[in-house]
Amino acid sequence: MPLVRVSLLEGTPDSFKNKVGDSIHQALVETIQIPQQDRFQVFTGHSKSGFFYDAEYLNINRTNHLVIIQITISFGRSLEVKRALYRRIVDLLLQSVQLRPEDVFINVEETQKENWSFGNGIAQYVT
Repeated sequence: MPLVRVSLLEGTPDSFKNKVGDSIHQALVETIQIPQQDRFQVFTGHSKSGFFYDAEYLNINRTNHLVIIQITISFGRSLEVKRALYRRIVDLLLQSVQLRPEDVFINVEETQKENWSFGNGIAQYVT
C-alpha cells in the first residue's frame, strides 16, 4: 500500500508520466515511510471532453496541465504527515517536470487494513 491513481490529459508523453510516478513514489517513501518496493500506480489519460475541472476553484488558477493524484492508504497518518506529503509531491513535480503547483490536485483516501489483498486471495495486513 498505497495505491496511486493519476489522471491527466491523453497524449501525455510516457517520459512525463514516468517522472511523475517517480516523484510521487519518492514523496511517499520520504514522508510516510512506505517500503521502496511498495509501488502500485495506475495512469489514465482522458480526452478533453472527459476531463472536467474548475479552472479557478478556491482562487487557484489551473491549466490543461492539471494532474489529479488519488492516493489510497491505510488509516493512521496525522494531518502533519499528510501536509508534508502534499508539499513534497508538489516540490518534486516542480523539480522533475516543471509542473506548476497550481496544477497538482491531490486526494488521499484512507481505508482499513483488512481492505487490502496484494495477491493470492489473502489479506496480508491482517493477522
